[in-house]
Amino acid sequence: MSDPIILASKSAARRAVLEGAGVPFESIVAGVDEDAVKASLLAEGATPREIADALAELKAIRVARGRQGFVIGSDQTLELDGQLYDKAESLEAARERLRLLRGKRHKLHSAVVVAKDGVPIWREVVTATLTMREFSDEFLEAYLVSEGDQALGSVGCYRLEGPGAQLFRASKATTSLFWACR
Repeated sequence: MSDPIILASKSAARRAVLEGAGVPFESIVAGVDEDAVKASLLAEGATPREIADALAELKAIRVARGRQGFVIGSDQTLELDGQLYDKAESLEAARERLRLLRGKRHKLHSAVVVAKDGVPIWREVVTATLTMREFSDEFLEAYLVSEGDQALGSVGCYRLEGPGAQLFRASKATTSLFWACR
């Protein structure tokens, strides 16, 4: 029997990717205090890209210890003007985040680390630069009504596989990001 695959995440989007590919897997939450890790790494001068990579690795290693199989850890960070942004905690915070991103370029850093026997054996970190289009406040309100709490599931408050795609200018980068990050 082949080694099992374990996803070190509760992310619905990440589970959907494996399910859609027909890959059997188990999902185990890593229990990482992401806020503490981010604060520590930022104090050491880590970049948002390095933080995504470190969190993905930490999740994979934590779940892989004492378990058989391949453990997939992942994380995504949003960087705007060199600053790291976390997931919005409320729809009001999502509204403010999207207003902040409106008409601007930002970076999404997506990291995936696979660990076996508690040791990282593979990693990939992809950075995509995206530009949100200028959209009206009315469009923003309609978007938030349609997405509801789903907007709180990603650091950018959007799902490119859903109505969030309408927040962006059409570009090759947006399409590439969708496939690289999901």
